[in-house]
Amino acid sequence: MRFSKALQVLLLTACCLPVWCAAGDAPLVSEKALAAVMRGEAVVLLRHAEAPGTGDPAAFDLSRCNTQRNLSTEGRQQARRIGEQLRSLGLAKARVLTSPWCRCRDTAALLGFDTPLHVAALGSFYQGHTDESEQTAATLALLARLQGPAILVSHQVNITALTQGAVYPDAGEAIVVDRSQPARVLARLRLG
Repeated sequence: MRFSKALQVLLLTACCLPVWCAAGDAPLVSEKALAAVMRGEAVVLLRHAEAPGTGDPAAFDLSRCNTQRNLSTEGRQQARRIGEQLRSLGLAKARVLTSPWCRCRDTAALLGFDTPLHVAALGSFYQGHTDESEQTAATLALLARLQGPAILVSHQVNITALTQGAVYPDAGEAIVVDRSQPARVLARLRLG
């Protein structure tokens, strides 16, 4: 059977891309990236689910969710769907670590895994909440010492910094990264 040159390029590209994509309700995943997560050689970095707006209000208080930008109704539903899809990929036993920001904590809880661990290093440094380089170094150190499969729920700025600008994730987008310094992107996943 002969294929046109354009179709050959399309098929070759589709077969070689290390991305995850939804096909109906069942996500397809790069087996290599998923195996690396299962062996603990890579982790899933998940940007929190849909939370309209950017940053946090001027009266932001980390201890009070009503002063922060929070998940929308769609964001809450999205987080539940993402959890279902991650479990269907065999990650039901993954540890979940989360930023202390409410939109991340809520995303992590709604995934439906065991109780998430709140980790300050995963918090947002957007708007100067903390020092970007120190926080990124702390998160890379966390990646180096984690054991087993893990899902880290954080913010766009953190994920972008960890990958040295390679990724600007959308709300609810997951990135599979290895534990190198800086983290190398193995796959991107749009769930929910």
